[in-house]
Amino acid sequence: MIDFRAPLADLAARLPARARLIGLDLGTKTIGVAVSDVERRIASPLETIRRTKFSADAARLVEIAAAQQAAALVLGLPLNMDGTEGPRCQATRAFARNLAPLIAAPILFWDERLSTAAVTRSLIEQDASRAKRADVVDRMAAAYILQGALDILARLPQTR
Repeated sequence: MIDFRAPLADLAARLPARARLIGLDLGTKTIGVAVSDVERRIASPLETIRRTKFSADAARLVEIAAAQQAAALVLGLPLNMDGTEGPRCQATRAFARNLAPLIAAPILFWDERLSTAAVTRSLIEQDASRAKRADVVDRMAAAYILQGALDILARLPQTR
């Protein structure tokens, strides 16, 4: 089992008092993007990037991170249900390795198991149409991932 809290605790000690975090839900066709408020309490869906090639995807993420003055990126890690890593985790880690030199903010991984399922279930409960769900699910999953990290950050001892 991967401990996601230790890297988050290390990051918390280095974060400025007021700075946004960006959440990412990396899919094969899209990248869901979410952003926190500067007090890092609430994650909000921001946009969905239609994936084309890495350079274009990375350029858009760098642009978003700069515009939001992001202190860090929280990237969902698609673990298997038993906690092991499969091919999707390897692809996610490779994406992060390639993105890291292009972006000033650190990149952390966060367990994203069932994030899309939880968001989809919530949208169904809200009677969102299939088309509406398809349009928002990726960025809402990014917000779900980011909110999980924000909730843990809020419980960590404040150093600043």
